[in-house]
Parts: sequence; C-alpha cells; structure tokens
Amino acid sequence: MIAGTVGGSMLWADRMWGMLAQLLVGPITRLEYLLGILFTTLLFGLAGAYVMLLASFALIGSISLSAQGVALITFSIILGSLLFGSLMLLIAALVKSNNAYNSVQVLLLFVINFASTVFYPYGKSLPLAIRALFVVNPLTYIANTVRDGFNSHITLYDLYEVGLILFVTLFLLWLSKRAYERALLALT
Repeated sequence: MIAGTVGGSMLWADRMWGMLAQLLVGPITRLEYLLGILFTTLLFGLAGAYVMLLASFALIGSISLSAQGVALITFSIILGSLLFGSLMLLIAALVKSNNAYNSVQVLLLFVINFASTVFYPYGKSLPLAIRALFVVNPLTYIANTVRDGFNSHITLYDLYEVGLILFVTLFLLWLSKRAYERALLALT
C-alpha cells in the first residue's frame, strides 16, 4: 500500500515543480508518463514485499512456499500496488494543493490500514461499522490472499478475492487515467 503513495507523490511533485510540463514537451506522452509512474509503483511494491519475505525467512528460519502460493502472493502484490497507485494518482490529479493531497493521503492510509485484516482478523465480535469497513476495504482482500499464499492454503474464495481486486484495480486505473488527462500540467 505504501508503494501506491509513490505514484501520487511523484505526480504531485512533478506538477508542483513544473517538471511534468517540461517532460511532456519532449517525446513523452501523458500515457507514457502515467505508465512510468505505475511501473515504478509496481517495482516498489514487489521489492518491498520480497524484502519482507526475506526478513520473515531470516526470523522464522524456513518457509515452505508452493509455486501456487508464490504466484498468488506476486499477483496480489501487483494488483495491490496498481490499485493503491491508481487511487493516489486519482487523488493527486484532483486536488489543487499539496496540503490537501497529503491530508487526504494520510487519512486514507490510516483508515485503510487499520480497517482491514492486516493487523487483526475479521470476526463477529467486531462492531458492525468496523466489519462493514473490512468488507469494502480492498486491502482486506489483498492481505487475505497474500496470507493464504504464504501459508499455501489457496481456496476458491481466494480466486474470488483476486477477481474482485482485479475489477477494482481496473476501475481505479480507468478513473485515474481520465482524471490525469484533465489535470493541469503545472500548478504555477
């Protein structure tokens, strides 16, 4: 999820300092710039995930991962990076000030992080409002699929969750692309 913030921050900084307008004067199109940001976000997400995997291997000693588990983890991290990268690009394209962007980003990250199954499991003992946030939070589904891939406990429900994440990711990619096409090149 943190890798996703890279994309929005890059777009915001490039707009704020006038770099985006300078880049687009050259042979780079808006779409190529957007794809470059998303690729960078993807690399950050995968690198961070595999650093954490190596750290857990160092702490635990041995990890038994199946090929299907590694594939599920990798695909979930890719989708999660693109999903949150698209979300942050959408926010960066819509807001007009750096303070507004940072405020929305911090609030959103706080809610998304703590209203998901990343830190504690979903259960009937949770208040109804928290359970509702868990259900609509894409990080819940990403965390569940990564956890199941890590434990090599892959079920049909994991495929449903990946499909849902894929749909939300594609929708956010489309929204962020449309907002980015309409965004100002520089804020000066």
